[in-house]
Amino acid sequence: MKKKWIVAAVAMSVMIFAMGCTKAPAWKDGTYTGVGEGLQDDITVSVTVAGGKIDKVEILEHQESPGVSDPALEKIPAAIIEKQSSEVDVVSGVTYTSEGIMQAVEEALGQAK
Repeated sequence: MKKKWIVAAVAMSVMIFAMGCTKAPAWKDGTYTGVGEGLQDDITVSVTVAGGKIDKVEILEHQESPGVSDPALEKIPAAIIEKQSSEVDVVSGVTYTSEGIMQAVEEALGQAK
């Protein structure tokens, strides 16, 4: 009897764990626009969701300093896609631009929920 109870408990634990691993996509497919505050002015992005995942992040408009802000404008969208989250590490030296992009992506993803 005790052995059956242990087997049942283990089976239940495995089932609960498996349910936690299979979740619905976080976002609805589509293309969404968001705006965040950069150092100089607003940053507008377009976020494309495909298969419930972030597929593309494109900077549509910004007034950030050319050359100086380029690392954030290139690295932050790529990091967001890789991590599947709007919260990624900022690029050193361009914190406000990095945070503005993340804020814009978060706003866009809010529309996809």
